[in-house]
Amino acid sequence: MSFDPRGKANRALIVGVSEYDHTKADGPDGVPGQLPAVRCNRTALAEALHRGEVFREGEIVEYASPTHDGFGAALHRAAREAQGLLLLYFAGHGIVTSAGDELFLQMRNARVARGRHDVFPGAVQFTQVLAELAASGAERVVVILDCCYAGNAAGVWHRFEPHERQKILLLMSVQANRLTHPGGSSRPTPFTRHLVRLFTEPGAAGGDGGELWLSELYVALKERMRKARVPTGAGDHQAPQAVWEPGEDVLLRAVGPGPAPQPWWRTMLRALTASWYETVDRLRRLLRDRLRLWLVVLLALAVTAAGGYAVAVLIDDSPACAPPLELRVLTDPDLEPALSAAADAYLSSGADTDGDGCRRTGITVDSAGAADAVAALRDRTDAWQQPRDDDDPQRDVGPQPDVWVPASPADVTRVTAGQEGRVFAHVEPMGEPFAYSPVVLAVPDDAGAAKAGGGGPLAALVAAFEGRGGRAQVVRPDPEFTDAALLATIGLYGGAVDARAAERTVAQSGPPAPTAGELLCRLPDDPAEDRRTAVLAPEFLLKSGVGCASEVVRARRVAQYPDDVPALQPAFVRVRWEDGDRDAQARDDAVKRFHDWLSGDGGREVLGDYGLRSPDAPHRLLAGGKAAPGVLADPGTPREAAEPTAMNAALERYRGAGGPGQVLFLLDSSGSMAGLWEGPSGGPGLLQQSLGGLGDRDEYGVWAVAGTSGSTHTDLLRFATHRRADAVRALDPGGGARVRDAEADPHAALLDALEFMRGRGTDAQRPQLIVYLTDDEDNTRLTGRALDEVLQRARAAGVPVAMVSLADGGCDGGRPDARISAASSGRCLDPGDDLGAALHDEVARTGTGEE
Repeated sequence: MSFDPRGKANRALIVGVSEYDHTKADGPDGVPGQLPAVRCNRTALAEALHRGEVFREGEIVEYASPTHDGFGAALHRAAREAQGLLLLYFAGHGIVTSAGDELFLQMRNARVARGRHDVFPGAVQFTQVLAELAASGAERVVVILDCCYAGNAAGVWHRFEPHERQKILLLMSVQANRLTHPGGSSRPTPFTRHLVRLFTEPGAAGGDGGELWLSELYVALKERMRKARVPTGAGDHQAPQAVWEPGEDVLLRAVGPGPAPQPWWRTMLRALTASWYETVDRLRRLLRDRLRLWLVVLLALAVTAAGGYAVAVLIDDSPACAPPLELRVLTDPDLEPALSAAADAYLSSGADTDGDGCRRTGITVDSAGAADAVAALRDRTDAWQQPRDDDDPQRDVGPQPDVWVPASPADVTRVTAGQEGRVFAHVEPMGEPFAYSPVVLAVPDDAGAAKAGGGGPLAALVAAFEGRGGRAQVVRPDPEFTDAALLATIGLYGGAVDARAAERTVAQSGPPAPTAGELLCRLPDDPAEDRRTAVLAPEFLLKSGVGCASEVVRARRVAQYPDDVPALQPAFVRVRWEDGDRDAQARDDAVKRFHDWLSGDGGREVLGDYGLRSPDAPHRLLAGGKAAPGVLADPGTPREAAEPTAMNAALERYRGAGGPGQVLFLLDSSGSMAGLWEGPSGGPGLLQQSLGGLGDRDEYGVWAVAGTSGSTHTDLLRFATHRRADAVRALDPGGGARVRDAEADPHAALLDALEFMRGRGTDAQRPQLIVYLTDDEDNTRLTGRALDEVLQRARAAGVPVAMVSLADGGCDGGRPDARISAASSGRCLDPGDDLGAALHDEVARTGTGEE
């Protein structure tokens, strides 16, 4: 049932463990590292909940970096006091047992001892947390976890009896057995950042911007994270998970007048409650042998109250300050970390403060795929202003920006030159580009043997590196997602007649990484393979680094500078929307202030720290910063500016290089699939969704796999070109797609499929794919010699096999699905992934897409 907690005795316990006593830098039993972003998580979420009008004064407690015992006491107190809604939020390190069947939340004093038995001192067993919550007097409990392995909490929840878990609703930041992104130091982690934005942005997830229910939040959060493509370190992306009993829902934000100025006493109270437990605990540990507990408490009160008052008087939202005007900035994904840091520095620099000490502007920096941003500003401004069910750039790209920062000024011409008919947004560049960064081939150092240098076409540098032997390879991010990758593609194609031949020089298994930063994080864990892989990336990443998980260590790389690849030249572009003139003058003033600061000394200092260069020749590092190891202090002759026509042509050739393709779908139609047949998440429904990645020139067919003697499959859709509507109709569960009263033989079906596709691979340049969708119930026929035979055929056929398992854990290491996909250089998908979106993307990489 839907639960409205307003007017009840509600409690929110917001726990953020950002500081740890024991890290791996101190010894092998420490946690991976400190988590400075979690400090931002805690304060940002608390502020969002204060504004939501579900929790009243004194009902929200922030707990910074508690110990194991401190957390237990705080949880017990919140569980005892809550009578309506109890919300528990945890951000910090999480860890699981080797079997993955128990999640532990690591508190400040956590250690790790793995061996014959997993021991996690200082960590709280999630089973114990749920037991405490289930026994509470609260009518409903919402648990939000932003930590590594958060998705493993769902298995713990399922082990409780239905009457115990009925009132507990669980929202998790990532899939089971996956890592979360640790974030930086100046803003929340990606999951909590989007969570807070959905709480605070009018209409972001709650229709008219009023009430926000947990179910609405979850749907919107999944979509935001899908677009953000935050890596997990396992070759996929963070996808929020949720679990609760059917029909349950909880109101998290009530209808209200919007964000009001913050009273000073509320800020003081927040400061007091946020640090109370931690202050008492630290002082007790320090003075427990010298002072009585009552003296410790008195000292804690004095210290915390004084600190709280200091915080209160420095907070922007004092009674005399109106809410600041919010600017929305859209940028290229490669530039988002640097631009976000610059925006944070600007807001705290004093340049954004008026004479009364009030902040004048807030800035939200978002990124979207570069090709999507150009297409939306060129062709979809009407839908961006008035979204439709079938065309919604606010969903696909993000909020309507006030400022657009593309990585190349050529993107502006690509937008304006292609606009036709009525335009609802007008782009106006403000001055010249404000920074510069060459696109380089980042080559492994080879223990100091490789040297930074330049000269020569990119294709020649790639050929020289791959010609070293030893399975040397070059990889590149997705040219549709960042301008750096697209500019590299211009050089990669050079004068080549066949784009497909050029693409084979940077071919890699699985989906392309969206950004160079993620590509560097995704490189193989095998140090030998890491050292034989070169990466096409913006030069500044070699200085600023990338946000990999803290335990990821990559080979040192040096930059080689091709002379036929245009450089990144970020441009500051004002975007004006039709009928958006209500506060036009104030918004223009705010944009100009930020632009002037960003292109002045303050912005140059931040951008220089991130490795960006001056836009003026000889392109020295901004703010006089020192060149990173492996980077030239002087990159030499400036690269030609990007040409809009060359960027458009390279993008078109890249898209054309992927097709037309050939895809053979195998649909498990055995009797065990009966419960997994209907609806969009059923077998036929998932295949129907994936057809959007195929065009009219692609060849594809569907086999219904059932039967263990004679023919083990029948044609559901013959292998040929098709109109999409005809293919969808053939897969209709109410039509030709039916469950058979038989078992399946995946061994025989896969052997036949591999042989079938090999016979159609006469054109070596035509991409191919086999998709096998199954519930794994008949994988007993994929063991021993039968599995070895399939693996051998998969390695020899040269056709990727995407194994799509509808069974939890179907892609776990050592399972047949995982081994078959790996042997064929394909991808394995299971319910830990967003199956509909992931399968569509996998098929789209082979096909030409809808035309």
